Amino acid sequence: MRRVNNRGNQKDKTSLIPKTISIGFFAGLIWGTIAALAGYFNFTKVTPKSFVLRSWLQTTWSDQWLGEVISILIISLLSIGLAFLYYIILKKFPGILPGILTGIVLWFIVFWLFEPIFTNIPPFYMLDSDTVVTTVCLFILYSVFIGYSISFAYQQHIDENN
Repeated sequence: MRRVNNRGNQKDKTSLIPKTISIGFFAGLIWGTIAALAGYFNFTKVTPKSFVLRSWLQTTWSDQWLGEVISILIISLLSIGLAFLYYIILKKFPGILPGILTGIVLWFIVFWLFEPIFTNIPPFYMLDSDTVVTTVCLFILYSVFIGYSISFAYQQHIDENN
């Protein structure tokens, strides 16, 4: 039997893996950069370099702009993993509510559960209110970006292949 490919009648079945990778990477890049800018303008005392580099390296370069850029790139790579996790667990839930809840849970994981790992960051009860509010909002926006983008791409994928 010969198989005929009707490209004009049928759309190509695409994988969501490349979209998930790009969504995760750009979420980390965009929201990591915004977090660094929030630290620069003193909205928060906690920036990406506080987590990624300054908790383990106490060198002068890690406290400057180079440390911030490297930290943002590392966060972008780690965000790919979070995007895959979101894709596996929550891709079928549309809207922003799953992203908001994911952001709140992620904030609690980072600031409460992983608090002993990040020695450069003060405990939750010692953070000022500007830092708490800013970081909670950034985590929520970051997660909503990932969640809404992945659920939208998933729904688009389902619509294309039906």
